[in-house]
Amino acid sequence: MTIDQIAIFCIIIFTFTLFIYGKWRYDIVSIIALCTLYIADLILGSEKSTLIMDPSNIFSGFGHPAVITVAAVLIISQALRNSGVVDLISRKIAPLSKNQLTHIASLSGVATICSAIMNNVGALALMLPVALKTAIKQNRSPSIILMPLAFASILGGMITMIGTPPNIIIATFRGINQMNLKTEALENINSPAANYFMQQNINIEQFSPSPFGMLDFSPVGIAIAFCGVFFITLIGWRLIPKESYKNPGSGSHFSITDYITEIRIPIGCKLIDLKIRDIEKFTDNRLEIFGYIDKEENFLSVPNHTIIKEGDRFLVKADPVDLKLMMDEYTIRFTKKMRERIDKLKDEDTTFKEVLVTPNSPLLNRGRTYLRRKTANSLVLMAVARQDKPIHKRLDKIIFCVGDVLLLQGNADHLEDNISLLHLLPLEQRDIQVGIFSKVGLSMLIFSSAILLSIFGILPTTLAFIVAILLYIFTGILPIRQIYEQIDWPIIVLLGAMIPVSNALQTTGSSQLLATLMVDMTQNLPNWSILAIIMIITMCLSDIINNAATALIMAPIASGIAISLGVNIDPFLMAVAVGASCAFLTPIGHQCNALILGPGGYKFSDYWKMGLPLEILIVLLGTPLILHFWPL
Repeated sequence: MTIDQIAIFCIIIFTFTLFIYGKWRYDIVSIIALCTLYIADLILGSEKSTLIMDPSNIFSGFGHPAVITVAAVLIISQALRNSGVVDLISRKIAPLSKNQLTHIASLSGVATICSAIMNNVGALALMLPVALKTAIKQNRSPSIILMPLAFASILGGMITMIGTPPNIIIATFRGINQMNLKTEALENINSPAANYFMQQNINIEQFSPSPFGMLDFSPVGIAIAFCGVFFITLIGWRLIPKESYKNPGSGSHFSITDYITEIRIPIGCKLIDLKIRDIEKFTDNRLEIFGYIDKEENFLSVPNHTIIKEGDRFLVKADPVDLKLMMDEYTIRFTKKMRERIDKLKDEDTTFKEVLVTPNSPLLNRGRTYLRRKTANSLVLMAVARQDKPIHKRLDKIIFCVGDVLLLQGNADHLEDNISLLHLLPLEQRDIQVGIFSKVGLSMLIFSSAILLSIFGILPTTLAFIVAILLYIFTGILPIRQIYEQIDWPIIVLLGAMIPVSNALQTTGSSQLLATLMVDMTQNLPNWSILAIIMIITMCLSDIINNAATALIMAPIASGIAISLGVNIDPFLMAVAVGASCAFLTPIGHQCNALILGPGGYKFSDYWKMGLPLEILIVLLGTPLILHFWPL
């Protein structure tokens, strides 16, 4: 073992220790690992050391295709949310939530499909409000729903290259690794790389390196995802301890009191000819009409037998997220004056914020007119919610009280400045897009075009997604502000910093050394069992450290094992991809697991009770599937 190999092993062990220790976030740990690698390279002599082949490219990992693709997928996920895709999904799921099994199956199934076409964390973020709202509505514990939903999101990410960071990493690693092997084989005909090509009966000079394609993960991923969701729906949720069940709506910011706002009934509205008393039932208790606005702008009570007509204006009560759904579903619109104010303010930085009126706010005992004057008409009051008693006034007549929740729309910078100026307390951010019309068709056209360009090799995946992002910006679906907001910067830092560490495993020969050692230890075992062991080891690492970091570390080791065995590298890389994605035992192994920890009311120990049987199932199912579709 060389001094360089000892150094990289020490760095890896040190990094893993910090990951497991958990005092610092994984992006900070990855930066520490990168700095340690650079310092070690300097100590060992930059010219002689193989830790970093070119110290000037120490930060080249941040420009790696895998890093850019991950960022692009996260941005596209937000564009799909903005366009109304989640609203469409919510409408379709709502009727299936009455029965518990169909509730779990429908949410898990949709999350699986969404995770296949977008980042699985983004897919869970889409479905989380839907799951909480439907659970509250059916008086069902969110604990029963959220863990199956999170696990389904993870499973769905295995289906395509873009579903999860490990798949993106493995896809790009394959292309780069093949190129390195070809170069090594051409330079030295006696090298392990040359022997590998000879054993695989591959003509080195004619061999063309290529990454995994968009759908190369699909045959194995679809089968695992289907069986996994089937297990989750029928058995998995029953393994969650009953003492972990959380009361519906407790501790959730998604169950905020309904807001008061004003709407009008345009041509083609599906509420026309219905009676007022039938509205709540027709809208599934999402909309309550309690007042009529006449031509003189007066507020009048409205009898239950009143028939709704075109042009009518009403004062209504609804959750803003539900209202957005209903505006698209039933063709409801805001009143003309409010619509004009919304359109006047709308620009690429327009956003929404829910704020609480505090005791020291100058808005106290004042109304909308004062708010507009104080903010120089830079904000629109969309709706008001009051906790203690109902409001039966128009928005311009409401006098704000302590504890009122205001839904404000305006420029992001103006919002932040005025919230501070008016001593308002911002509530936890949620995805509210009231008054912004859906562009589902256009959004899906852009996204599907990017996918097809990638599948058919017309454009590299990264470039195709960048083009899609530009189109989302030009069509108004994606505000520029959200590009930077939606990138998960800790993941980007993790990938960018850990890629050089992963490369050092190869340049120092450490991955081949580990591979040889493992082959020697398992020399009497069949190749399929070694494949299963690789998957299990990767799963275990993914449960305690970030899955992207796991993929970066295990990919070169798996490749080295395949070379030592003289078998096809691809099934071993697939085993790493599956194993790195399957982090079901802890809330820290995967972001999806962490997202549901609070809203689901889970304990640390709840995860393995459902996750362990699922991981065993995936190993038993995944190993033969990989060998079938990617023979040794």
